Amino acid sequence: MLHELLAAWIGRQRWFGGKGRPIDELSIESDVEVAPGLRHLVVAVWQEGSRDRYQILLGERDELPDRLKHVLIGIFDNKYLYDAVHDAERTGWLLDGMARDETRSGLRLRHVAGADIDTAHRSLVLGAEQSNTSLVFGDAYICKLFRRLIPGINPELEIVTALAAREAPHIAQPYGWIATDLDGTDTTLAFMQEFLSTANDGWDLALASVRDLYGSLPGVTAAEAGGDFAAESHRLGVATARVHHELAQAFPTEVVEIHEVKRMAEGFRRRLDGAVAEVPELREHVNALENAYHQVEQLTARVPVQRVHGDYHLGQVMRTNQDWVVLDFEGEPGQPLAERRALSSPLRDVAGMLRSFDYAARHLLADHPEAAVLEPRAEEWADRNRAAFLNGYVEGGGSLSPGDAALLRAFEMAKAVYEVVYEARNRPSWLAIPLAAFRPRAA
Repeated sequence: MLHELLAAWIGRQRWFGGKGRPIDELSIESDVEVAPGLRHLVVAVWQEGSRDRYQILLGERDELPDRLKHVLIGIFDNKYLYDAVHDAERTGWLLDGMARDETRSGLRLRHVAGADIDTAHRSLVLGAEQSNTSLVFGDAYICKLFRRLIPGINPELEIVTALAAREAPHIAQPYGWIATDLDGTDTTLAFMQEFLSTANDGWDLALASVRDLYGSLPGVTAAEAGGDFAAESHRLGVATARVHHELAQAFPTEVVEIHEVKRMAEGFRRRLDGAVAEVPELREHVNALENAYHQVEQLTARVPVQRVHGDYHLGQVMRTNQDWVVLDFEGEPGQPLAERRALSSPLRDVAGMLRSFDYAARHLLADHPEAAVLEPRAEEWADRNRAAFLNGYVEGGGSLSPGDAALLRAFEMAKAVYEVVYEARNRPSWLAIPLAAFRPRAA
């Protein structure tokens, strides 16, 4: 049976969210032929009483070429079935359908108003993603397929198209999307944007700077090392503030009353209690964390909230020849859609980037034989780039009043608590990175 083949295969995929748990049942909710030898499936996977939906592009061939044998699902009705996102001969339907605004048995392929899509490009799958699959078409487009489906419009489609309509800077231009109805709700299946083929990843650029500093002679400061990153951190701060401004113009904004701010601090404390129970190494830092959260409770001004990025770090930004571009506005993929679309303080994004600078500075020290010697350099690099980013953020119009500073500190500490739990579960050798966040920083 087809559903049995899919159940045996899907649990091994890197984008499958239920790894490590048995699959109780898999059913096919939708099966649409989108092109000869190509079907679009929506499957429901039941595990421990809960259901998740996934989309699969299912290819069918009488013979399977060597280039596709690594994505074989199985043989059914004398046909080779395989994950067809890897088949450049079959994925052209994505471009064709978007360019023509086609609807195929409930699948709606649309292009952004005014976008001209060149359908001649062939696709290549990017290999680095965990929760989605992205196809690059030539050097023109990148189409992200959301493997795990959540009913509703994906925040990335919503935000990027709204910002593009305002001709906002610092975004990759949108070209099209695919949608269907799930539970009677318009649901995003895929989103296609401009592919920044010559841009550099922010995380990679930061790591190159850290390596230059670590490899320089003793006594050379981060400012003196050949790969100083501070100017780029400053530009990134400016770009971040401008993106926040555009988000505030494109979407509704509100203010959070004082009692809601206190409730936010209570939420930080609840998550801290759970984290301490799971990671005992956190216990010695509880007083410092409690103090940071108490400072938020002492605020007397209301807090502005708006749409934000929601999962902001150096891996979500690209440096083009002109400036920084912000990507991946979908928020944290593991969180409910309503939470990812909820208004929040823009300082949440700022805190995420500050934590990312600490990670860039310190992650090379994990299991490094000279970690103790290099630690002061790591802290110097992080502090220099954090300060440059914050200065750029203010220069770009971002708010950082004394009250904002207390809230920013609490967001950063809450993020570090989350990181401690994540590293303890997944990368214990990296645990020292978030734990370093709780030490007093140099003035």
